[in-house]
Amino acid sequence: MVRITSASPSHSSAPAKDELGPLPEWNLADLYPAIDAPEVASDLDRMDADCAAFEETYKGRLAALAAGEGAGKGAGKALAEAIRAYEALDDLITRLISYAGLVRAGDNMDPVKAKFFGDVQERVTAASSHLLFFTLELNRIDTDVLESAMAEPALGHYRPWIEDVRKEKPFQLEDRVEQLFHEKSVTASGAWNRLFEETISSLRFDVRGKPLAIEPTLNLLQDRNEKVRQSAAEALAKTFGENLRVFTLITNTLAKDKEISDRWRGFADIADARHLANRVEREVVEALVAAVRESYPRLSHRYYALKAKWFGKESLAHWDRNAPLPKAPARSVPWLEAKDTVLGAYSEFSPRMAQIAERFFTDRWIDAPVRPGKATGAFAHPTTPSAHPYVLLNYQGKTRDVMTLAHELGHGVHQVLAGPNGALMAPTPLTLAETASVFGEMLTFRRLLAQTKDQRQRKAMLAAKVEDMINTVVRQIAFYTFERKIHTERKNGELTAERIGEIWLEVQAESLGPAIRLGPGYETFWTYIGHFIHAPFYVYAYAFGDCLVNSLYAVYENASDGFAERYLEMLAAGGTKHHGELLKPFGLDARETTFWKNGLGLLDRMITELEGMEK
Repeated sequence: MVRITSASPSHSSAPAKDELGPLPEWNLADLYPAIDAPEVASDLDRMDADCAAFEETYKGRLAALAAGEGAGKGAGKALAEAIRAYEALDDLITRLISYAGLVRAGDNMDPVKAKFFGDVQERVTAASSHLLFFTLELNRIDTDVLESAMAEPALGHYRPWIEDVRKEKPFQLEDRVEQLFHEKSVTASGAWNRLFEETISSLRFDVRGKPLAIEPTLNLLQDRNEKVRQSAAEALAKTFGENLRVFTLITNTLAKDKEISDRWRGFADIADARHLANRVEREVVEALVAAVRESYPRLSHRYYALKAKWFGKESLAHWDRNAPLPKAPARSVPWLEAKDTVLGAYSEFSPRMAQIAERFFTDRWIDAPVRPGKATGAFAHPTTPSAHPYVLLNYQGKTRDVMTLAHELGHGVHQVLAGPNGALMAPTPLTLAETASVFGEMLTFRRLLAQTKDQRQRKAMLAAKVEDMINTVVRQIAFYTFERKIHTERKNGELTAERIGEIWLEVQAESLGPAIRLGPGYETFWTYIGHFIHAPFYVYAYAFGDCLVNSLYAVYENASDGFAERYLEMLAAGGTKHHGELLKPFGLDARETTFWKNGLGLLDRMITELEGMEK
């Protein structure tokens, strides 16, 4: 019942704070006033009592309620009431754990906040164990009985959620085993996730005598000075290397934990649980992966060879992969300019979309500054429909940071639009959750590009966008390939740090091509990728979203009349429709191999445009 946040896959780089202007910090009081507020204690107690009462009221009775027996109501009405009660509990539980998670994300190193998160997590796990029976029992109702009951409009409203729940039926276990898995998650996967986060946040990287946290160190890989980039890469490698033992243990333990769960549930493939959660067919993902891997030579290999040429070299060191172009104009983008840029792009597409996005600024739903201990990267957290989403950034004034703002606001708009579906049906599968974010980036990029007349600046912008798309498509599919290899080999025993490093270098060399030299130390760079830890096989969702958006944007450019309205309707559907149904109004079908090739075609054409600038 706890929602996974969606994080941006890219990083940015750091100017002086006074160049950026005041940066907003989020106001979490819309959830709770403070971690020691009486409202928190009251809601935790209410959660405990209401979850226990729910189990007492409904356990063992769902089939009878669906049939209309002993409820004094028509078939389906009493079951609809039970689902509404379950949804209210979901909303309450998600509000509590979202607040605890956001508090911790603001400072992973604060022991008080870490304890608060841990305590809330344990309370939530214990309370929600009383609810485990509900979906398991729902899945045991005879299909004909349930189908007949859903003729009642009150229950029919929940049809999308019920049908999604019943897709889990082949993989659910006996109730007591499910409860054991659930309760032990705090001391199993949850504990290892927490160890990873606290370890990453505590690491310091000595860059030219200055100890830095991971976020600013990663950002230096985009510094204009090659020596600074090299120093940052070497500092990352050194510290990662010194901590390989703990990262290797975390990776091996979580891979084994997942293998046990998958084996008990009967999943045939190591990624099938993720595909099921994403409501996407395995063959669709395999077609995406095959199309991207086939495209490596004409996309990433070709682009990095071109970039090496710009630097006057045969190949680039791995720390130069995201380096800014030589002689490219560079400046820091103040926060208010970034805000105006994104809102302007959104408004040109849809005034309603911009109005929703503007609330994130006016109502303090964004946390932008870099702080010691703060979670790295960026994400949009939907919290729960009775509240609103929050966005975390580490804003440092680069153009990529503006794109990240556009990305996360896309998520936020999507989450707001889907909210009226309620706590059970607002959440969107990860594959489609990336659609709005990547589309928001594309709108912002196209607006900036259209306003740019200087040829050098246009080239720099195109190159930056190509690199972001490579990071979103090529790099994420390489990550997916890496995960598949790790989880497959883990079935035969623990992997050493050296073996994990070998696999990392293999998949990176395949995806990046010969123009990128993977020097000593790069074999440790798998250690900091949080998605491997928090959401195994999540990463292909980025490539799915990027290719989907490229296809969507082509439809928009060729037939824009009514597109914005159809697009917002798609977002507002939340988790109530399958990707096939959502894409049908746009004439798109992800099951067709041409869909993925057309999506990759935009990136191909942008690289061709960059090559043309050399002539």
